[in-house]
Amino acid sequence: MNPQLEGIESIEGTYPFDLRTSIRTLRINRFFWGLARAENRELYLADPERAFEQAGLSEHERRLVREQDWIGLIRHGVNFFVLEKFVRVARKSNLEVYAAMRGETLEAFLQTRRVPDAR
Repeated sequence: MNPQLEGIESIEGTYPFDLRTSIRTLRINRFFWGLARAENRELYLADPERAFEQAGLSEHERRLVREQDWIGLIRHGVNFFVLEKFVRVARKSNLEVYAAMRGETLEAFLQTRRVPDAR
């Protein structure tokens, strides 16, 4: 293990993205990164299963994407910055995703913010 990450598992809610994770999740991270290109977005929106097949995603990864399991994707090892590409394709706001990651409704999540009426 990377000595800089020693003891990280004791910090609840921490999901380090290190070299091992990067290698293990390369296909799904490339899939999300690819959504920056119009032709990849169009393929995903028209035929998600074909897009998954072309990307070589595992059945577990496909389920995470289908269900838009945001925290599951992060726990699996998806890089947050490429996940943002998918958030846009899924037509979700960051606030909706953050709420889901916390297991809350958007309304409940907004009440925890300093500007609860923000959207």
